[in-house]
Amino acid sequence: MKVRVQVTVHGRVQGVAYRYYTRLRALELGVNGWVRNVPDGSVEGLFEGDGPDIKTLVEWCSSGPPAARVEHVDVRDGVYCGEFEDFRIT
Repeated sequence: MKVRVQVTVHGRVQGVAYRYYTRLRALELGVNGWVRNVPDGSVEGLFEGDGPDIKTLVEWCSSGPPAARVEHVDVRDGVYCGEFEDFRIT
């Protein structure tokens, strides 16, 4: 089943290659969408793909790359649209 989620990751997640590693993990899993920095210091992502792959990526977001210090992740379910052909850093 295809799903869509939006995540906001809080903590020390900017300046630690969080977006780069999120994109790598998404590409490994076949997840499409995007990830970006937010002015408040958080990182936001919108992911679409198979349910188990999205779950794996969201779980990865809870720890992130080695230099990150994730405090918490907000996850909001959406309606799968299939609007993305790849995964980008925006």
